[in-house]
This record gives sequence, structure tokens and C-alpha cells, in this order.
Amino acid sequence: MEPEESGGFSIHFVDVEGALTDGETLDEALFNASEALSGILGWMLDENKPIPDPSPAGDGMYLIAPDARTQAALLIRRARGNRSLAELARSLQTSWPSAQRLENPRHSPTLRQLEKAAAALGKRLVLTLE
Repeated sequence: MEPEESGGFSIHFVDVEGALTDGETLDEALFNASEALSGILGWMLDENKPIPDPSPAGDGMYLIAPDARTQAALLIRRARGNRSLAELARSLQTSWPSAQRLENPRHSPTLRQLEKAAAALGKRLVLTLE
């Protein structure tokens, strides 16, 4: 995040090339940053693009989280690893489209769906508020 000469802040993401946003106030800039990150990560998920791990925040840097739907989609995709969606669907005893929706950042899975998917992937769901 860098202050702009005309006021406000410009933001670029060190891990996601081409992701930029800005805001007139710090709060607006941080809100816009989350929205921008959610959008670009959603596109990357849709296009099956590799998504880099986040770098640790250095001095003067902010950690920005995407929205909860995008976080859930990313977590399921990463936990699935090399397993196919068909394997996940079979483990969940559901259809392939239902399993695919778990990795769709425009879909809002229920906590029950996330718990079942985590268990099927040998994980457990843990929620935190920050």
C-alpha cells in the first residue's frame, strides 16, 4: 500500500501479478483490496491457474484476505491436491457438479458441506475470527 500524491492509497499485491486497487481512505483501500483479491483469485480458480502461497507481511505491509467463499474454494482445492473431483464426489457420496461447487468461489457452501468435504479429504474444519 502506498499513499498517492493526490490523496488516498494505491494497493498492489506482491503475490498476484496484475492485481491492483486503491481507495480514498485506509478503510476503503483495505475493503477494495479484499474485493479485488477475491475477484482475481476467483478468476484464477475458474481458469485453473496456479495460485501462489501468500508471502509473509513485511514492515509496512498488510495481509489481505479474500471473502469467505473464495477462502473456502481455495482451501478445498488445496486440500484435494491431486485427487480428482470425481474421487471427492465419490467420497462425499454426491454428484460431480455438487463436488465442483465446493471449489466455486461464487457458491456459498454450508458449514456441514465444508465439514464433510474436510473429513473426506482427511482434514477437519477449523474456523477462526480475526
